[in-house]
Amino acid sequence: MPLPDAEFLSGEIFEECAVLTLSDLSRMFAVDEGHIVELVEEGVLTVIEINTSEWRFGGAALRRARIALRLERDLGINVPGVALALELLEELEQLRRERQG
Repeated sequence: MPLPDAEFLSGEIFEECAVLTLSDLSRMFAVDEGHIVELVEEGVLTVIEINTSEWRFGGAALRRARIALRLERDLGINVPGVALALELLEELEQLRRERQG
């Protein structure tokens, strides 16, 4: 029996091989499609397929978009700053893996 005032979240698990459209990302993060385009232009997100009528993104874009939008919202970082921060976070992660391996 559910708790009386409990909130339940529903969602889907995306794998790296998932393919998302521009409108999918926009809807998932409740941001304007123009903002997703801005993230692409700054190199934050990479389009994997351009030849169709709509851009397509790999599943990794979901993770990157989530981190990017949190950096913007929580820390007030602009889009170029988000691109730099993501690059530095990825380099740090790679160095940690190399150090452990």
